[in-house]
Amino acid sequence: MSLLSSQSILCPSCGKSDDIKIYSSINVREDPDLKEKVSDGSLFVWTCPTCGHRTLLRYPVLYHNPESRLMIWLTYDKDAESQAKKVFDGMDSLNDYTGRLVGDVGSLIEKVHIFDCGLNDLAVEMCKYVIRQEKGSDLSLKFIRMDGAEGDLIFTYPKDGQMEMLAVGLNVYEDCVGILKRNPDVESLSKGLVRIDEEWTETVIR
Repeated sequence: MSLLSSQSILCPSCGKSDDIKIYSSINVREDPDLKEKVSDGSLFVWTCPTCGHRTLLRYPVLYHNPESRLMIWLTYDKDAESQAKKVFDGMDSLNDYTGRLVGDVGSLIEKVHIFDCGLNDLAVEMCKYVIRQEKGSDLSLKFIRMDGAEGDLIFTYPKDGQMEMLAVGLNVYEDCVGILKRNPDVESLSKGLVRIDEEWTETVIR
């Protein structure tokens, strides 16, 4: 079940206080409306009722999709991360789950989008690596959706203060899936509660 609490917050703009809802755990089967709010990021945005200032909320939360056998922990604390790994690895009922760790709201949203599209996040990270190598630049890429008749993968990245979009052919993703199949040892590194991101990809490829 989803776990909810209340917390007081001060508006950084006008200084007025308000009570906000904080979810420490979200079960999207029981609360499907929360799934949409995570997916579009609105769950983590608070609008001051006094002045209208919008603030990005920063708090840890467990995203749980029982249907997909998926758990994603958003945590900002290394000790909490270590404890979560121990709990996850120590529960036999989670052996068939995919467990992921993320350190910011944007990464949580991206993981939700990836798994909602039925994609392998290891292959998606490898796609990002290929893109960065081809572009010759350190692009901060985030997957947002699949699009078009061919199922292109759509990524966003910041450039000159704006968010740009980049479409990547499904064939690139499929090539990355093929690489993973030929290298089962890499796939095995994703077992348990792990952080699959750019740093992970750089480590594996090296």
